[in-house]
Formats: sequence, C-alpha cells, structure tokens
Amino acid sequence: MAEYERVEHDVLVIGAGGAGLRAAIEAAAAGARVGLVCKSLLGKAHTVMAEGGAAAAMGNVDDRDNWRVHFADTMRGGQYMNNWRMAELHAKEAPDRIHELEAWGALFDRTPDGRILQRNFGGHRYPRLAHVGDRTGLEMIRTLQDHAIHLAIDVHMEVTVVQLLKDGDRVAGALAYDREKGRFRLFSSGAVVLATGGIGRAFSVTSNSWEYTGDGHALAYSTGAELVDMEFVQFHPTGMVWPPSVKGILVTEGVRGEGGVLRNSLGKRFMFDDIPDNYRPQTADTEEEGWRYVTGDKAARRPPELLTRDHVARCIQREVREGRGSPHGGVFLDIAWIKERIPNAADHIRKKLPSMYHQFMQLANIDITTTPMEVGPTTHYIMGGIRVDGDSQMSTVPGLFAAGECAAGLHGANRLGGNSLSDLLVFGRRAGEYAARFAAERGVAQPPVSEADAAVARALEPFERSGSPEAPYAIQHELQRMMQDLVGIVRQEDEMKRALDGVRQLRRRAGQVGVTGNREYNPGWHTALDLDNLLTISEAIALAAIERRESRGGHFRDDHPDKDPQYAKFNIVIRRGADGSMQLERRPIPSLPAELAAIVEEQKS
Repeated sequence: MAEYERVEHDVLVIGAGGAGLRAAIEAAAAGARVGLVCKSLLGKAHTVMAEGGAAAAMGNVDDRDNWRVHFADTMRGGQYMNNWRMAELHAKEAPDRIHELEAWGALFDRTPDGRILQRNFGGHRYPRLAHVGDRTGLEMIRTLQDHAIHLAIDVHMEVTVVQLLKDGDRVAGALAYDREKGRFRLFSSGAVVLATGGIGRAFSVTSNSWEYTGDGHALAYSTGAELVDMEFVQFHPTGMVWPPSVKGILVTEGVRGEGGVLRNSLGKRFMFDDIPDNYRPQTADTEEEGWRYVTGDKAARRPPELLTRDHVARCIQREVREGRGSPHGGVFLDIAWIKERIPNAADHIRKKLPSMYHQFMQLANIDITTTPMEVGPTTHYIMGGIRVDGDSQMSTVPGLFAAGECAAGLHGANRLGGNSLSDLLVFGRRAGEYAARFAAERGVAQPPVSEADAAVARALEPFERSGSPEAPYAIQHELQRMMQDLVGIVRQEDEMKRALDGVRQLRRRAGQVGVTGNREYNPGWHTALDLDNLLTISEAIALAAIERRESRGGHFRDDHPDKDPQYAKFNIVIRRGADGSMQLERRPIPSLPAELAAIVEEQKS
C-alpha cells in the first residue's frame, strides 16, 4: 500500500482562480465542508492576469443595454454554437454577480454619478465591462479571497491533482501530491468541481502562465466525461512581441477600448480594410465615428479594432505575412495618438491603463504615452472544454462539476472579451451550489484504495527509469512548437494530420520519460507529470480541428476558408472509448427556444 495523507471533504474544488473561489464560497455557504486545491500559491491564480473587465449588462454608461442585447451579442460572437441555456443564464445573472462582488468590497471605477463604470470591448454592442483600471482580475481575486477566508474553507496550496477517482459511476475524490515535498494526498469527497483554467501551455506563444497545462480537461476526459468544441482556440490579437523574453504576455483589449488603434509599418490603420458585412451596422467606417464611440457618443458606431478577437488576430497576421508588420513580427498598437483628442492624455493613459504602462516600461523600456507598442497574436483561451449541464454545471460523470475556462458551452466558437470574468462568477456560483446539493444528497464517497495505489505507482515511474530516458522538457518543447506551427491561428488538414501523428509519437516517448533526484523540489518530475495532460488535450484539439472542415470563430482553415452551413448544426464531442482510444462524435445543437430566437432576430436590426 502506498503512503499518502488522507483528507475528506463534502466538496473538493480543484483550482483557486475566480471560478474555483466562487464555487468554494457558494458550497461553504450551503454548509458543505469544502477543500480548495491550488496548483500554485493562493492568490497567484491566472484570473489576476485578466485586465479589461467583467461583462455585465448593467446599462450604467448606455441605458440601451440589457440582458437581451448581451445574450444576442454572446450568441453572435459564438457563431450560434453556444449552449443557449448558459448564454441566457450568464446574460441574466452577470449584473447580480458584479453587484455582489461590489457588496463584498470590490472597488470598481466609477461614473461621475457614482455608479460602476463600464468600458467598450470587442464584440459588445454597448460599453459593458465593469473594470478596475486594467487590474480587474486582481481585484476580483482579492475580493473573493477576503470573503472566502471567513468560511472555514480548507486550502491546499501548491498541490497538483494527478488523477480523479471513482466509486462505481460517480466521482469519489482525487489523488494529488504536494509540489514542495512530493508527498501524496488522497482526497475523499461527495462532489468535485474542476476549475483549472485553460490549455495555453500546449503552445509556444501564449499569454497563459505555467499552470495552464489542461489539467481539468484531461482529468475529466480520463474519468469518462465528454469534451466538446475543442477545435475552438482563441488567439488574442495583442500580446507583447518584444523583447523575446516577454513574447506572448497579454496586452489588454482595454487599450483598444480606451481608443488605441492598430497600424501597420506604413502607418495605415488597416482594420478599416476588412469589416465583415454582418458587423457593418454596428462598426464605424471612419476614424471620427470610431472616436466618438470611444468617448461615449450613443449614436456612434464602434471602431473596427473592437471586432471579435479571431477576426482582429487574423487581420494582424495578414499584415505580418504580407510584409507590412513591425520590426519584430507584429503590428503597432498606438494609444499615444489620443493626445490629439484630449488634454493631459499621458495622465489619462496612466490612470486608465496603469498595468500596461508599467508593464511596457519595466519589460520593454517603452513609454506607451508617447510610443506605440509592438503586438501580435498569442494563444489565450480555449472555448472548448468539459461538456456540462447549463443549469448545474455537472459533467456527464455524476458528481463531477466544472466551471470557468475548463467548462465549455457559454462561448460557442469564439468568446467575447470580458465574458470570461463574469462567466467565472455566474457559473462558479452555480457549480458550487449544485455540487453542495449533490454531496448532501449522496454523501461522501470512498475512492478504492487499489486505484489510488496504482495512480501513485504510475506517478513515480519516471524515477525508476534507467539508461537513457527521455527528457520531459524536450518533449514539452517539441509539443509546443508543433502545436504552434501546425494547429495555430491558420490551419490546414495536411499540417494538422502531421501534428496528430506527432502528438501520438510524443506520447510514446513520454512513456519513457525519466527524472533524476528525489521527490522534493523537483520541477523535472512536475513537468513529466504534466505531459500526459498536455498530450491529451493537444490530441483532442487536432482531432476536432481536422473534423471541422470549415472556418468558424476561433477555428480558421486555410483550405476551407468559408463557413459551411452544415457544420453549424452540430458540436464535435470527444470521449474516451472502452479501448482507451479517443473517439469523436457529431452532436446536433439543440434549437433555440422561440422566445430566445426572437431576441436574436430582434437584435440583428
């Protein structure tokens, strides 16, 4: 029998970002004994890197905004591939979650009359993002943590889950290890909430931090849960491109929301050259009209820099590919130009975008109040993930819930900026509520000891390999480079098939990975254990992307550049077969209820 510490909770929440904290708070408030597992230190969640704001139709800046407009915007941005129930709940409940956060102590920026200020963002018809300068995610985490510490939640910091365990058909807990000492922990629970974030570390250029290795996606898949929409990966248009040590670090969309414009090396504002017909009724055709929108003119239309992220990213890539890029392979994002429009522009920029100002000063020695930034697309977010019930957030495995980026459905084929932070609050709360209810009804399950022992043995195998074992860092680097080059922003079938073969070859090599030293403070071992998750989600992304022979949202095929109406009728679902192989199914998309279909039509005008 392996040695491990035993811990029991009613609800085990894996991931301590916005979704995990909100789930833990709700479950604890319902009376559940809650355990919160975070891969890093508490407070270091990736949510703190979310800068622009949280989307909620409060109508504080433009009173024409309401949940119906937000719902229609989300569905249109997602190319109508969304789980309509999640889009409806999100649009309706987001304002309450923002006001709740405010009541718990969040300090939002304010309108002159004292209401929460809201800013423009890509894909949103009206100014909708509640924000705290460009540090909204940090304020959200601070507020949620301050609220959570009063609720007797057990926090397990620097602990990584390596396998979920089942009791019959239901989830029963998890096996994990602490990253400092390498000691194993066996968690028993009545329900599990996955809130582990995204998959960005499967690519070489990403805004994501080191924790984002697809853990939740892979844990759920290996436990029997279904994944959906894995082909839809969002490449944020604006990441830093210089110096190389910071390539990919996010430059918030809030820069464009505050008036920043994109220019090529010729000084041309190129986004006016490619405005999709379905966006023209809302999008400015002149610089003057776009500027009036930024400054709050209700009659003006939004600038083309605030089109959806997939579209802007492809436009930037086109400029670079055709030789009109910046010196270091991006384009120029210019907020300094607003000095032509407003007095004291430098002070205004430093007040509205303090993190961006300090980020470029400290990392690139660039003053954004005087000098344009060099930016380019960076792997940012995955719309696909664990398939969940829209109301409860429970996966296809009883007792296993998911919320936040690792859960799919809300965003469809493409996420609108700002919807992620309100997503965390709305569905983190729902996951915690229903997980606590499930645990109260079913009780705490007991993971089979034999399964836990087998998981421990597998986790320790890298220490036992002698001779010339494979190096975990080398495999991870090869995978990241391959996914970036072959399954990136622009895709082709032959390249993706090469990537799929490559992933499978790397999986065989990963089975021979070896590490030296012992279990304490051993990052090589940690990387070796992350590899299985990275390989699993990379295979799922490539497999789904090959199957969808069209271009839609975050999935662009150079060999199939147009939308195909036939592919709008289904989601691609991935599950683990009885033989362990990855299986794919086309699942019809449920029709919109009549009342929601009417809202979509109403908002098209």
